[in-house]
Amino acid sequence: MSTLRALCLAAALALLALPGLAAAQGWGTVKGQVVWAAGQKVPDAKKLNVDKDQAHCLSKGPLVSDEFVIDKDSKGLRWVVVWLVDSADPKAALPIHPDLKALKEQKVVIDQPCCQFVPHVLALRQGQVLVAKNSSPIPHNSKIEGLGGNPNVNPTLPPGAALDIEGWKASVFPVQVSCSIHPWMKAYVRVFNHPYYAVTNEKGEFEIKHAPAGKYNLVVWHEDGWGPAGKNGQTIEIPANGEAKVKVEYKKND
Repeated sequence: MSTLRALCLAAALALLALPGLAAAQGWGTVKGQVVWAAGQKVPDAKKLNVDKDQAHCLSKGPLVSDEFVIDKDSKGLRWVVVWLVDSADPKAALPIHPDLKALKEQKVVIDQPCCQFVPHVLALRQGQVLVAKNSSPIPHNSKIEGLGGNPNVNPTLPPGAALDIEGWKASVFPVQVSCSIHPWMKAYVRVFNHPYYAVTNEKGEFEIKHAPAGKYNLVVWHEDGWGPAGKNGQTIEIPANGEAKVKVEYKKND
């Protein structure tokens, strides 16, 4: 009988040693802002060289680059992608909250309404479909240059057309989208195999909900380059049933 009890105890201890079984997984929120670093000159708005289809492309005024969009009051930086990785192994799978295991949206749209891509930067979760759309009255194309097994396509889109582009895979590489007809047009896509990512808004703000509690690294990427902690990210602690507040100062890469 004592041998049986010992075997049961050993089995129980082995189960407790498995990840996620020693204690119930908690969940929290990461809320933050990416701001232009203090002491840096805010870049002047860069006017784009629009040399084709000017009647339409300039119908709402001059086009300005979306590379550095900085809020004049808060100095928040728009179009920054932030995401979580395991602090010990960036390639390790993250625990995923039950409410986030299934995709909430099957399709994500990128449009070309007036000779610029909208949005300028977007993030996809593996399994989602990118809808390349042209809601303008002139032809465009969406040249997608995928790395890491992502799509390499260049469909021409007549006015009012839309095309579903499938086969997206999580990758360490960003994917550039451009228009060969209007070469000033550029956008970027990043793809993840988990739901813990966000793109900053017009004030540089972001929020990641139902994130796993504990120590994780927050990675910051802008089309100009990596954030202050580089591609490995900075360690943050996410409290169970609480909120981790983060402020990141972004310095322009030379």
